Amino acid sequence: MSQLPVIVGFGGISPAGRSSFHHGYRRLILDQLDTHSRQETLTDLATLSGLAEYDNGQYRLSQNDSLFSRDALAAAIEQQVCQNTLIRRIHPDWFDVNAVMFNRPATAKSGESPLRFRLRNRHLPQVIPDNWTLTDLGGGQTEVSVDGSCDLIFPDSKTALVQSAGMLPTGFEPGKLYQSRNHPRGLQMAVYAASDALRSVGIDYDSLLNRLAPDQIAVFASNSIGQLDDLGFGGLTKFPALGKRTTSKQMPLGYAQMPADFINAYLLGNVGTTGGALGACATFLYNLRSGVDAIRSGSCKLVLVGGSDAPVTPEIIEGFRAMGALAEDKQLMALDDLAELAEQHYRQACRPFGNNCGFTMGESSQFLVLMSDDLALELGADIHGAVADVFVHADGHKKSISAPGIGNYMTLGKAASLVGDLLGEESLRQRSFVQAHGTSTPQNRVTESHVINETAKAFDIPAWTVSAVKAYLGHSQGTAGGDQLFASLGVWKHGIVPGLTTTPAIADDVHASHLNLPLQHLETGADGMDSVLINAKGFGGNNASAAVLAPHVTEQLLTRRHGETAMTAWRQRREQVREQAEAYNHSAINGLARPIYRYDYNVLTGEDLQISADAIRLPGYAQPISLKVNNPYKDLC
Repeated sequence: MSQLPVIVGFGGISPAGRSSFHHGYRRLILDQLDTHSRQETLTDLATLSGLAEYDNGQYRLSQNDSLFSRDALAAAIEQQVCQNTLIRRIHPDWFDVNAVMFNRPATAKSGESPLRFRLRNRHLPQVIPDNWTLTDLGGGQTEVSVDGSCDLIFPDSKTALVQSAGMLPTGFEPGKLYQSRNHPRGLQMAVYAASDALRSVGIDYDSLLNRLAPDQIAVFASNSIGQLDDLGFGGLTKFPALGKRTTSKQMPLGYAQMPADFINAYLLGNVGTTGGALGACATFLYNLRSGVDAIRSGSCKLVLVGGSDAPVTPEIIEGFRAMGALAEDKQLMALDDLAELAEQHYRQACRPFGNNCGFTMGESSQFLVLMSDDLALELGADIHGAVADVFVHADGHKKSISAPGIGNYMTLGKAASLVGDLLGEESLRQRSFVQAHGTSTPQNRVTESHVINETAKAFDIPAWTVSAVKAYLGHSQGTAGGDQLFASLGVWKHGIVPGLTTTPAIADDVHASHLNLPLQHLETGADGMDSVLINAKGFGGNNASAAVLAPHVTEQLLTRRHGETAMTAWRQRREQVREQAEAYNHSAINGLARPIYRYDYNVLTGEDLQISADAIRLPGYAQPISLKVNNPYKDLC
């Protein structure tokens, strides 16, 4: 009997804010929320981004020291919070879009006319070569005349051609919440996000260790392109050319599997299974598949799955722009016949399934806590849904490595088939929806809509509802599937499928005969959808689709397996777990929660272990690790 991987906790940080307790989802549908939920999420964003701080039952505004109640604070900061979240023009905290640095090469030869160029004064070298003549032009610029033979590489700046991105809330600095020790941004985000997910469970992790053998826990997390800011691979590759010193941390902390390594070493002390799969935009779902397989096979009882990508850097954006993948400012202006872009236009840069011109870069870190269904019932864990399976297929032969192919038809078709088998064809046809990859490129709107539409035809789905949260968050690369998942879990709490609100109209070339592509938020009711299919069409032919079941459906399935008596006992135990989880939520709303980070904590060496032929015992762990493994080759013995 395969264990069902149930979702008992989730958390993270994205341009919409904190993901746990549906706060990130709530930001997407803010205008649809009841007053209490709206105030909670606005307050959470205010404390998260440093606009306000909790002060003995009230909230103090950072800029003027005024005290507010929660409802008064929400009204006072709502506009600023909304301006500082989701997709927007790139803020100087990330980089200056008007002065993106680059090196300009030039050559002067002896006997020819002197080479002349202009430099901003701040770009002048500290030591001026003898064959340079400087002329102050005023306004912070100097003309340089080079007389004689030399090769030159000098710094300059230019205006970025892409100026929109989905950035974390302005003012939120994860590295200041713990001893970050020069960690790259993606790893700072991972520490925060994994901590948020673990604490959302409402069960102390140390108590879980007493219940489980150490090798019954697993972590699967990574990102698609590594840490490419200055503290990771980005600095490693460019510092020598800039005359800066390479540090001992840039190489190791740049690896793409490092989010899992950090969680093992500094949050969990995990000695169980670990791994980090890479699959471009499908990376999160690849790791989710590893987690599902580990629980379903019985090898693990508790799994943390996640990803963390921080690609809002000028170098990465320029790389994707050079591929023709990103929405450039000039293209956005042409779409709407504008002379220039205002702030509201940057917010509408990503338009899934509409007339669009490229995707918008985003950053995010998302984590999911999965348990086997028997452990979740035993502990009274709150069940937010279940992951029935994740399907992965490649594209086959390709002309261009970046072009879409046929693999996504197989992954989505298998996911739909499983939902139909588990929940019935009527549930699939009437009460499922798709969280699309939805990148906002002209190519994706055609190819992905064809995949979804043809699958809907095959399974006789008359009007399959399709959402695409990149419209709000941008494309966080390998973590995009996590963004899609947290935005779907919220549907089963608040009953609203986020609409394609940045898309003015569905493009004529979109295949939509059997699709419902809502341009506004769609109210379904908390129990109106039984399942969601999370879809990813990744660069290079990496396709994945996950079948995720609603909590009310998951309870029905578990009742069939375990009986009503067991479920009643679980609901009773769940009350205390919910109280503990909500205590963390309130602490986080008030800005008082801090990430878990255990540096140099309970470090073990081989001499600390008790080793026998049957088991290894670790200090601090109640259960041993059994060395008695199942021999799968008994027929060969």
